[in-house]
Parts: sequence; structure tokens; C-alpha cells
Amino acid sequence: MTIQIIILIIGFIFLIKGADIFVDGASCTARHLKLSKMFVGLTIVAFGTSAPEFAVSCKSLLSGSSDLVLGNVIGSNITNILLILGVGVVINPITIKNNTVKKEIPLCLLITLLLTSLFLDNILGIGNNNTITKGDAISILLFFTVFMYYIITISKNKLDKNSDNDEDIKYGIAKSIIFIIIGIIGIVLGSNMVVNSSTTIARLLGISERIISLTIIAIGTSLPELATTIISSIKKEQDILVGNIIGSNIFNIGIVLALPALMFGNVTSSNFNSTDILFFILSPILLLLFSRSEYKISKLEGLSFIIIYLIYYMLIFIL
Repeated sequence: MTIQIIILIIGFIFLIKGADIFVDGASCTARHLKLSKMFVGLTIVAFGTSAPEFAVSCKSLLSGSSDLVLGNVIGSNITNILLILGVGVVINPITIKNNTVKKEIPLCLLITLLLTSLFLDNILGIGNNNTITKGDAISILLFFTVFMYYIITISKNKLDKNSDNDEDIKYGIAKSIIFIIIGIIGIVLGSNMVVNSSTTIARLLGISERIISLTIIAIGTSLPELATTIISSIKKEQDILVGNIIGSNIFNIGIVLALPALMFGNVTSSNFNSTDILFFILSPILLLLFSRSEYKISKLEGLSFIIIYLIYYMLIFIL
């Protein structure tokens, strides 16, 4: 177990440094390409930080562990909003742009509701098991395609106001792209080390697969978002921070869950209860409600996110 703890610490070091490099690279690239930082957060950063979840889902489905796939997505999405965004806001309160409140956050809520309606076969009387079929996966991917079309469209209309002054950009375009690549490698390597070592330690301690998926794996694979959020908040890159959270949640459902389900087969589970689903839906609803308050999320609201998150994880072990 000592070796696993050492690997865990090294993994955190890779994560933090990788996120630092990644945020700098993404921010500079956005300005060089005259793209809005929100667009970069919703795409490049979101995809990069969702890579560990996608790897875990593919690996889990191939090994027949559907619970890990679903728990990974549900747990990660709850963690992204309630814990990770909460931590970022406590560090620095954030201002949410009007377009984000009216379009991007509602899209995140809609895809969350879509997944929930497709998953709850047992409650809706469609079948005995709650399953994401290949047909369900196609429906989710169609929604995801609409989301991608939307953000590509707005990227053509919205440019970063600071992108005109290239002299203020910290790194050149080539170095910025290299930083993105190095940052992603550091993030993925670090998160894999953290998840693998944490899972091994948990199994040695006799913790169940549902608890492992909703806690260790969900939090572990969300560490890229956490590291990126903390660095973004410290550097006051608010658009990258918000875009990363919203984009990651949509990528988690559209790519991390739906794509592996389409490629490798159905995702079936009977181990997730109403509490898991309730907080899965509640998270984007709270984000939307808090964002509509003067288009800002205060430190107090960020703290509320964290408290609600802690309540959820207390309930996981009780129920």
C-alpha cells in the first residue's frame, strides 16, 4: 500500500503542473486564433480534461463493469459543479456572461434530463433494468452534435476582445499549442496514476464498486477539471473556468457515456438509487439558478455548492 500512496502523490504533482501549463497554452492559443476563451473552454479544455473519464469508460465496458461507467459520469458531473466550480468560486467569485446563462447552461441541463429519461427504464415501466442502449446512445450523440454545431457557430461571431493586441500574448502560437499537448499529457498521466492507486487502495480496504465509482473514480477522473479550475480561478481566466465545467459535463454524457455505449454495447445498472439521480439533476439546476442572480456566483453561493456536495457524499454512505 505504501507504493500506491507514493504513486498517488506523484500523480497529484503531474496533475497540478499539467493543469498550469494547459491553462496558459489554451489561453494564449485562444488569443492567437482570435477565438473567445469561452469557446476554448467549451471545446479544447473540456475535451482534454474529459479524456480520463473516456478512458475509464472504455476500459470498464470492455471488462464488463457497467456500474463504473455510469457512476463515473454521474459522479463526475455532480463533482464538476458542486465541488470543482464551488472551489473555483470560493477562490474568486465569477461573473457569468448573459449568453452562457441563457444558452450554454440550459443546454447542459437539457442533456442531463435527456440522459436521465433514457436511463430510468425501470421507473418508466419500459424494462426491468435501467439501461443505456445503442439507440439511446444515438439520441444523446445527436443532441451532442447540435451542441457542437452551436458552439462552432457562436465561435464565428464572438472574438476575444483582447486578441487584437498580439504583443501582450505571453507565448507564441507554436509554443502555446505545445503547452496544450504537454499539459494534457501531464493531466492524463497524473489522473490515471491517482485513479489507479486510489482504486487499488479502496479495494484492499473492501469498499464496494458503486462507492468506488461514485467517489474515488468520479472524483479522481474529475481531478483534471479541479486542477484546471483552481489554476484558472487564480489566474482569473473565468471564461475558461466556466466553459471547462459546462463543456466537461456535456462531453461526459455525449462522449464519455454515449460513444462507448454505441461502440461496445449497452450500459446497464441497477445499483444507482434516486438520491444519485436527484443530485445529478439538481446540480445544473442550481448552477442555472445561481447564475441568474445578477449573472454572478458569489463566494457564499460557491460555499453552498460545496456544502450540498458534502451532504450528497454523506448520503452515499448512509443509503
